[in-house]
Amino acid sequence: MFKKDAVKLGIAPIAWTNDDMPELGSENTFEQCVSEMALAGFTGSEVGNKYPRDTKVLKKALELRGMEIASAWFSAFLTTKPLQETVNAFIEHRDFLNEMGAKVIVVSEQGLSIQGMMDTPIFNEKPIFTDEQWEKLAKGLNKLGELAQEKDMKVVYHHHMGTGVQTTAEIDKLMEMTDSNLVYLLYDTGHLVFSGEDAIAVLKKYVNRIKHVHLKDVRTDVIEKVKEENMSFLQAVKAGAFTVPGDGNIDFEPIFNILAENNYEGYLLVEAEQDPAKANPLEYAIKARNYIKSKTQL
Repeated sequence: MFKKDAVKLGIAPIAWTNDDMPELGSENTFEQCVSEMALAGFTGSEVGNKYPRDTKVLKKALELRGMEIASAWFSAFLTTKPLQETVNAFIEHRDFLNEMGAKVIVVSEQGLSIQGMMDTPIFNEKPIFTDEQWEKLAKGLNKLGELAQEKDMKVVYHHHMGTGVQTTAEIDKLMEMTDSNLVYLLYDTGHLVFSGEDAIAVLKKYVNRIKHVHLKDVRTDVIEKVKEENMSFLQAVKAGAFTVPGDGNIDFEPIFNILAENNYEGYLLVEAEQDPAKANPLEYAIKARNYIKSKTQL
């Protein structure tokens, strides 16, 4: 299976408090979140909106619980704003993550994105980039990749529902247009299946360029409802489109096998945004941890 010490297990705080909809889990504190992550058996976390930005404070809180920072989301606006705006914000983000010991930086292009719009249908209104926007995106990502390399870090691009890089064809185009030594891929199972893509085919094609993995499961009956009712991404989240591995409809066993066979190194990070009032975060974190152990012996 996976090489010893090559893979780390993490979980995202979005199950405790949602970054796009802070009212979901508003009652859950940062301390509760990281304590329950550790209690469930995880050692890594991404950064949520309640996490202290003072690195000394954050390091102490995590060290007390045997936790570390795996990465953090960065919103790029390379297609719609001057390059320097994104570069300046990225450098600040990079330096924060570098001080926290993270090795990868999660980047998603948010120019034209509809993922945060409550009433915009996720499938009907999906943005499509022009040739000029693709050029700006590729050039900008290569630049961010260079900046990451300065700190011995990697940019991992997050394909995402409701953005200009969601489908297999769009992922293919992005991978083709960017430097493979500067821009890597974040592989997110849930977003691929939600979009209707062949998640296994994408994994096989880019396995050697994948440097970060989000383990996100889906409920296909909810996704059908999202299509039928023209729901937005945020409405889909509230309706329960996502869940943790082992609780939805994705079979993760072949995914784990392909990653292991290709000597994947890095994080396997559970990310499943749900309403914590409906899906108790600790309960679902434990469910995910047990499932991963049963399939990987990790």
